[in-house]
Amino acid sequence: MANYYNIDDILAEEEFVPVVFLKAANGVIIDPSSETNCVEQGAKVELPLWLAQELYLRQAISISVPACFNQRTRLEIQADAACVDLKSRSPYFYEFGCKIAPLVGDKTIEILLLSAFKIRYKEILTKAYTAVFTTTSKFLTLLTKEETNHSSTSVRYKCMSDTVYEAAQASMAAFKKWRMGGPRLQRASVLGRKRKPLD
Repeated sequence: MANYYNIDDILAEEEFVPVVFLKAANGVIIDPSSETNCVEQGAKVELPLWLAQELYLRQAISISVPACFNQRTRLEIQADAACVDLKSRSPYFYEFGCKIAPLVGDKTIEILLLSAFKIRYKEILTKAYTAVFTTTSKFLTLLTKEETNHSSTSVRYKCMSDTVYEAAQASMAAFKKWRMGGPRLQRASVLGRKRKPLD
């Protein structure tokens, strides 16, 4: 169930998933161009996650693994997760994956999500600390909504609204300011006094 007041959670549940109807359904209009208002048993359609969850709980459908978690995507993430355009596959890749994994019964989705997030988070911080903005603009277009927004439901940062990238840049700027500001070493006051020679 979506968090009623969280727009990211609502949008994550709007992602479409492939389903197969286990029972015939009357009075259902999935395709407006269809002549009948029923869905036959065994029909393969795509439904939004929020609807698929409810029908799955009623044992009316079976849910297949969505295309954004197919074998090709998994191989690309294993090769180099930082270069994969997850945003084009699903803007809410991590949240969507967390919601779909228990429904399809695929435990490898959770491992895939964790692996991808670790690698991509490290890459975001590295690029923010070392590279100039012009060289990372292409990288920023590959980031999902969760990776660019601290207030996302999967990351659970409720107090910040900056992007992870911007937060890392601000952190680096604050570190440089601290490092450059003031004297590098402060001499202890005890060392400042001179001893008088003993006669």
